[in-house]
Amino acid sequence: MIVEVNVPVFAESITEGTLLSWHKKVGESVARDEVLVDIETDKVVLEVPAPQAGVLVEIIVQDGETVETQQLLAKIDTEAAASAQETPAKEAAPAASEASAAPSSSSQAGVAMPAAAKLAAEKGVDINSVQGSGRDGRVLKEDVQNAAPSASKAAPTAPLPTGERPEQRVPMSRLRARVAERLLASQQENAILTTFNEVNMKPVMDLRNKYKEKFEKEHGVKLGFMSFFVKAAVAALKKFPVVNASVDGKDIVYHGYFDIGIAIGSPRGLVVPILRDADQMSIADIERAIVDYAVKAKDGKIAIEDLTGGTFSITNGGTFGSMMSTPIINPPQSAILGMHATKERAVVENGQVVVRPMMYLALSYDHRIIDGREAVLTLVTIKDLLEDPARLLLDL
Repeated sequence: MIVEVNVPVFAESITEGTLLSWHKKVGESVARDEVLVDIETDKVVLEVPAPQAGVLVEIIVQDGETVETQQLLAKIDTEAAASAQETPAKEAAPAASEASAAPSSSSQAGVAMPAAAKLAAEKGVDINSVQGSGRDGRVLKEDVQNAAPSASKAAPTAPLPTGERPEQRVPMSRLRARVAERLLASQQENAILTTFNEVNMKPVMDLRNKYKEKFEKEHGVKLGFMSFFVKAAVAALKKFPVVNASVDGKDIVYHGYFDIGIAIGSPRGLVVPILRDADQMSIADIERAIVDYAVKAKDGKIAIEDLTGGTFSITNGGTFGSMMSTPIINPPQSAILGMHATKERAVVENGQVVVRPMMYLALSYDHRIIDGREAVLTLVTIKDLLEDPARLLLDL
């Protein structure tokens, strides 16, 4: 029986994707739920599994082509499963002979897929020296991975014919292009202002140092700083609901829930997974969720559902050493909190100059619905709670 392999149903906000690379070739056997192909959308990379076991008998959409939801990708013959071990060998033989007859044509005439070009740029691999295994000699991501050790040694700089001024043109991934589009739209459509403050991190650091070993032993996760910021932000948003609101046409939508986006860097770019109902989460719940999202982001396993929604976001440029920045609002949200590097600085306490671990905080907000008063007081509330973290536990 012939079964069809279709593009998964995309989320409402996604209209199309790019087929990155097939993991199987025509004639090869496949197992049920085995990943056949990756599809990159502007949010995540979707893995398309085989609906049934059998032999892949036809590939309809090739690497690099644009696909739409539920589009037919390939066909599997379920009744050919018993002879699957013989079929690949028979069909692979002529393909191998064709490849050996023209070993250089694929790398010269082939086209590098976006994922392959990006990986080649990251690893310093000369894409022109990589033998493509895709259709018509197209260079796939796997080809770059396999060629990376030798290709990078043979041609470490991979210059184009521009003398001593090398350049390399790499297509934007869908995610990067979408991020660029959304950030530009955010600046054009929102009246963004940023207010700053600074917070003495010593109370939180002391609390963390005192309990971090017991916390990890009890909850199975390390106690970080982000959970304190999430808790403080939620408390501030409860006091000033408009900062947790969004604009819909000429209406202001006040959200009676607190879905906090946490900006996480990934190999594909910035993603902002959502902590849903963060006000109902414990510090341990928050820490576990953040770790899970970080692992998913690293492995490219972030799901569309993880990124959908959000009423407020937090980003931590301090991870990379940033001292000060003006974060850009993540539409349709109306505000975002920026954390930065903690540095020891001289400050005045009770008329005395003392050294304290200080962090600059930035709150960017949409001035169309949030006045300066609400923005400033929101940031002051976050600061006050972090400098007296016991208030977070006592809901004060």
